[in-house]
Amino acid sequence: MTTATEHKTEHKPAEHKPAAHHAASHAHAAKGGRYTEAVGRRKTAIARVRIMAGTGKVTVNGKSLKDYFTLPRLVADAKSPIETLKLGDYDVHVSVKGGGIHAQAGAVRLGLSRAIVAASPDWKPRLRTIGYLTRDPRMVERKKYGLRKARRRPQWAKR
Repeated sequence: MTTATEHKTEHKPAEHKPAAHHAASHAHAAKGGRYTEAVGRRKTAIARVRIMAGTGKVTVNGKSLKDYFTLPRLVADAKSPIETLKLGDYDVHVSVKGGGIHAQAGAVRLGLSRAIVAASPDWKPRLRTIGYLTRDPRMVERKKYGLRKARRRPQWAKR
């Protein structure tokens, strides 16, 4: 029989990453130059946003912003961090999936805000006061058994 003292293994403490790293934003070197990446979520939509120095071109899933989000309100919502801060010198590449178009526009807005903060932390207080760095926690409530929907009860019959 072996004892616990015979099987001693070297235990290395886990490296602690700084809190800024936890915000899911990273700076990378890509083929086109350096870019900053961040992730934004809204309901079940997830957007991976990459910003880099450029001319202000925004592409979402390989299409232009206006071609992907056909409603002007969604276009304005998705690019509102850039419009508010008057940053026209960034190229933005977005990969978004899941959810509907409204949730996707919200996810793009959050990811874009996080990427701007990762690239230039000076903008964080301004984006925070506007509310662009707050993740909307509302999700669809699950359906319960015995009910027709999450809260809708079956019709009551007197007899």
